Amino acid sequence: MMSFPRGSQTQKIRHPIGTRKGPLEVPPPTEKDWPKDDEEDNVLVDPDEELDFLPQPYRMINKLVNLLFDQSWEIIEERNALRETESSQIQPTVFPPFGEIQLNKMPNCMAVSQDYVFIGGAKGFAIYNIYNAKQIYAWEKLKVDVTSIWATDLGNEILIAPVDEMGVIRLFYFYKEGLYLVKAINEVDDTSKQTTCIKMEVSQGGDFAAFLLQGAGDIWLDVYKLPKETWLKKVENPQLTSNPKKKVRQLQLNTLGLTSADQLEMDTNACFKGDIKLSLPVYIMKIKPPKPVTGTTFKSPLEVFAKIKDCYGLGSGQNHFIKDSQWEQQAEIFQASYKKYLDGEWEEEPLSTATFYFLLPSCLFAMPTEVKGPTGMTCVLGIHWTRSHNFFLYSLNRTLKDKADPEGVWPCAAPIAVSQLSCSSSYLLLACEDGVLTLWDLAKGFPLGIAALPQGCFCQSIHFLKYFLVHKGQNMYPEGPVKSQMKCVVLCTDASLHLLEASGTQGPTISVLVERPVKHLDKTICAVAPVPALPGMVLIFSKNGSVCLMDVAKREIICAFAPPGAFPLEVPWKPMFAVSPDHPCFLLRGDYSHETESTDDAGIQYSVFYFNFEACPLLENISKNCTIPQRDLDNMAFLQALPLEKRCERFLQKSYRKLEKNPEKEQAPEKEQAPEKEQAPEKEQAPEKEQEPWARLQRYSLLLQRQSFKK
Repeated sequence: MMSFPRGSQTQKIRHPIGTRKGPLEVPPPTEKDWPKDDEEDNVLVDPDEELDFLPQPYRMINKLVNLLFDQSWEIIEERNALRETESSQIQPTVFPPFGEIQLNKMPNCMAVSQDYVFIGGAKGFAIYNIYNAKQIYAWEKLKVDVTSIWATDLGNEILIAPVDEMGVIRLFYFYKEGLYLVKAINEVDDTSKQTTCIKMEVSQGGDFAAFLLQGAGDIWLDVYKLPKETWLKKVENPQLTSNPKKKVRQLQLNTLGLTSADQLEMDTNACFKGDIKLSLPVYIMKIKPPKPVTGTTFKSPLEVFAKIKDCYGLGSGQNHFIKDSQWEQQAEIFQASYKKYLDGEWEEEPLSTATFYFLLPSCLFAMPTEVKGPTGMTCVLGIHWTRSHNFFLYSLNRTLKDKADPEGVWPCAAPIAVSQLSCSSSYLLLACEDGVLTLWDLAKGFPLGIAALPQGCFCQSIHFLKYFLVHKGQNMYPEGPVKSQMKCVVLCTDASLHLLEASGTQGPTISVLVERPVKHLDKTICAVAPVPALPGMVLIFSKNGSVCLMDVAKREIICAFAPPGAFPLEVPWKPMFAVSPDHPCFLLRGDYSHETESTDDAGIQYSVFYFNFEACPLLENISKNCTIPQRDLDNMAFLQALPLEKRCERFLQKSYRKLEKNPEKEQAPEKEQAPEKEQAPEKEQAPEKEQEPWARLQRYSLLLQRQSFKK
């Protein structure tokens, strides 16, 4: 019969520590390794406790049970402390969804543009009205599902680009009541030669489009010019040569929506106009990743300079005078220096990928004079590849016959990990693998500054905010244009969130919005999305499925949003959502399972919830009154937002007021002693005397402005 010790510990006398060798450890689970002198070292204080002394292996089991109990108790105490802390804190107000789009098939992707929501799913995609959540268009012509979708606003039109499971990307032109198929960009007859589209980008205004394709162990970027003017003329004035007997195919209504009467109310003119053939995009350029730097084939430095024409590619590192023997010698030195770190199995490096943007004309790259096009038309494509130090610039004023060489190279000290272009295409932020952030003002043509993330933090994603000011405790957008000033949030790989601010006259500053979670990993930030309708607000999606709205100026949570309790997020660490750039709302997917053990789609109800910020009492006034008039902005103390002339005028006005007040205080006793009759003419002449210095200051200011214009 086995008896247990009284209490968690038995009172024993140990021999001096000096007689024991090594630290105390839990005995291993093999009987051969048990210390033989373990029983000899134990001396009981109370003879009555002799029965409580356990033999092996029960003594080891007892120690492990006590250790497990102590660790469990620590976890319980920690959870209780956390529960008490959360109960003492003020919980944010949670708002339910304003509307719901019910689907009978699983949605895979979602995009928002203008007044429409595009949801990709089984065999195609559907278009819903963002106001009433009614389905207005549907396209179901595929044998596979749509996995990702992009929607670009072209003004009165929308360019839609869905990608299916085979990696084929198609371009659709959506104008008024018609949906037109432009082209399947990478579709081929032989499936063994099928390429996959990884990413796509459309320029501001819709003049160019670029597609990142992958296939046969290679990756490249295809660039097209879009004939959008021709598309618009053709859809507004259909050609008379089209077959009048060919009926316009009505869209099937039961693709992604339920068959309720409300959702089947669709526009009678909504149709897919397949009989109208639009002009195909013009293929202008193919860009491949830069080749690895190898030994030179040049025999003299003169050949190196002769290879570089018009400084194209200067700084890319491709044209150099380093021989193969020098590379081999450098590799041997590196292997010898870091041999202990290099031993082991080497994993194969993944295929390189690219991040690319279309840039507008600026001081850095101007549109050629011989090129005819509207002002502000995209003229340059910027791209950087994985594990590359360089940001390449390619001119779009070329044809397919021209060689695709970069016109400019921006080298960085470390490989570029993440980059982001602002919505206005005015600012570009490059984040390197060493945590250094470089911010470029593309409009002015100079860097706004360089900042470094805290030690151990590496950039995961960058999100630009529309520049805002804090006026009377409320975030507001300036009415006029703002130059050389920006704000953005940076999400790091350790789930910490930072705010980066930069100005043309001040260096960039970084402040922490959310610290890295240490104990409560369920609060890890998974995604961040700015809200254009609310100044200085961002949506934060956490691993536990919570969605919070944060004010970055106050660094506090304003409120939270959550679907009904029966509709949790399908993948909380990778939520499916879309924020409208034109309306104060966002959409979030939530699924409801009727049967916990159901494996098919029959027992699952899929929904996309519509959250309206204006329907929330806390945010109603913010979204409706979020702009500062220019006249109020002039009266504010934000001198950095004012032009130079306004600053000088404010400074001169304040200086004159100070000079005006001091003489009045000195002359006050004299005026009291003087008779009233003598003071009367002085009062009449006072306004004229006050205006004389101010008029001279104004004339002097105008003179300075004229001289600056002459320069």
